[in-house]
Amino acid sequence: MIKAIIIDDERLARVELQNLLKDIPGIEIVGEASYVEEALEIIDKQKPDLLFLDINMPEKSGFDLIEEMVEVPYFIFTTAYEEYALKAFEVGAIDYLLKPIQMNRLREAIDKVKKIIEQDKAGNNQYFSIEDRVFIRDNEKCYFVKTADIKRIVSEGNYARIYFKDQHALVHRSLNALSTKLDPQYFFRANRQELINIQYIEKVEPYFSNTLVFTLTGNIKVEVSRRQSVLFKEKFGI
Repeated sequence: MIKAIIIDDERLARVELQNLLKDIPGIEIVGEASYVEEALEIIDKQKPDLLFLDINMPEKSGFDLIEEMVEVPYFIFTTAYEEYALKAFEVGAIDYLLKPIQMNRLREAIDKVKKIIEQDKAGNNQYFSIEDRVFIRDNEKCYFVKTADIKRIVSEGNYARIYFKDQHALVHRSLNALSTKLDPQYFFRANRQELINIQYIEKVEPYFSNTLVFTLTGNIKVEVSRRQSVLFKEKFGI
């Protein structure tokens, strides 16, 4: 079962979506929220696989919610506005459904999620060790890279750009999926968009609002989110 949460400030919209989802097997609604702060609490508690997410909500938008999370579940935007579609896919949305939601489009979106989850599970049986070599394909270019040589990975929507030595490659995998394959003893999620190899950290400095900023080899600056700054301090004794 795919655990899902519906986030929408309109109660009738949540009810309508719930009713549509009753006819689609494999989806379990484990929570509802009408605004971003409430959604964050439910997400932390329920650890859903999927979010059905409205965009225009009081105080904070659906985009704000995505920005505030580090480990982002798969998400589908549900909105009455067409103009946010491009931005939605840029931040990694699986699909973009216009209200009133059509059953055939909802089924298509759920099928996409199921296929992606199946692919991720099939490839996530164990971590690569730091000494393993991994095969990376970027269109016609192919690389056989030692895991230790991967400096950082940056999310680009549903893609991820892998930086290694003096090169980089764009792969059609989410940052979440890639992070489950890399040993957390060496790879740390600095924020929602970046996973870094701690062996390349040259300097750790305090930043605003009790956050940190890393300086990697090559003078690359990486800002660490508030939550991940706390985790880094706890994990590495700062």
